[in-house]
Amino acid sequence: MSAIEVAAQTQQVLWSAFMLASVFGALAQITHFCTMGAIADVYSMGDWRRARMWLLAVGVAMIGFGVMAGRGVIDPAATFYSSPRLLWASALVGGLMFGAGMVLASGCGSKTLVRIGGGNLKSLVVLIVMGVAAAATLRGLTAVWRTNTIDLLMVELVTRQDLPSLLAPALGVAKTDLSLVLGLGLGLALCTASLLRSGGDKREMALAGAGVGVLVTAMWWVSGHLGFVPEHPETLEATYLASNTRAMEAFSFVAPAAALLNWLTWFSDSSQVLNLAVVLPLGVVLGSAAAALARGEFRWEGFAGPADTARHLGGAVLMGVGGVTAMGCTIGQGLSGLSTLSLGSALATAGIVAGAVVALRWQMWQLERQA
Repeated sequence: MSAIEVAAQTQQVLWSAFMLASVFGALAQITHFCTMGAIADVYSMGDWRRARMWLLAVGVAMIGFGVMAGRGVIDPAATFYSSPRLLWASALVGGLMFGAGMVLASGCGSKTLVRIGGGNLKSLVVLIVMGVAAAATLRGLTAVWRTNTIDLLMVELVTRQDLPSLLAPALGVAKTDLSLVLGLGLGLALCTASLLRSGGDKREMALAGAGVGVLVTAMWWVSGHLGFVPEHPETLEATYLASNTRAMEAFSFVAPAAALLNWLTWFSDSSQVLNLAVVLPLGVVLGSAAAALARGEFRWEGFAGPADTARHLGGAVLMGVGGVTAMGCTIGQGLSGLSTLSLGSALATAGIVAGAVVALRWQMWQLERQA
């Protein structure tokens, strides 16, 4: 493959990812798909409709990833979610921070982008602050604290941390076969559990849950198959084109917020090139804006006052630091990561849910005290 062909294929990857992100943004705007909202609905009202959307999305994404991994379409070992280094403390603590932060900031990273598309200026401020905090935790002051403290609490596994890698030796089966079986089995179980529960509009739930799950699967294919070059003409190494992590990637929105700010502020630097981390947030905003304008739902919205501003700023910082520490957000770990059957993703998702519940209880206590 020549350098010209690689450049053309890179453009295909970027445009495909941008279109998928735009559809994600429009779908989330129309159906109100939101993991934080799902947790809040269950906690405050016992309403499982949006939680079932999320479970269905995870199930469909598991099936898609498992089938592609089992058939050799993508390499399941080519994601950072399956690293042999299980950063269990970082996943749990980072998840707790992110979960609490998304409640204070009125939404996770993906919901923040969707709300920006709908005219929410508060979410624009949250995105900027979250991006700065994420950049600091990737390479700055909080990065030093992270690597010298919590990241040291980890387990070095003899194999990769995804379930097929962990279980295949004990069961005496091929990892690719187990990826297919576990992806289909666990994915179908989640889909069945979400669809069998009564209550709510099942068509809307299927549109949101199955739609998001298909988009995550498609993103894995774009990054892991369309974007894979066995031998790059310049480095002579296997390469995933347009990747920000040098591995195949799906949807995630915390570290990409930092990448987007970095690209915007250093645009004239020749070393700054478009990658998936830049185009995905832009696509979500554009898709959400298009849906909001088409449905007459676009509304400018600002902060209600100093207390509202402080709460959102604090939440943004927690999301930026926590999302990088946990290596993902509600979408990055709670959907893309879980689709790979990663143990670390399960720990991070549990931390996010726990952090959200703690923050919701704190908000409830605040309201009761004021009353």
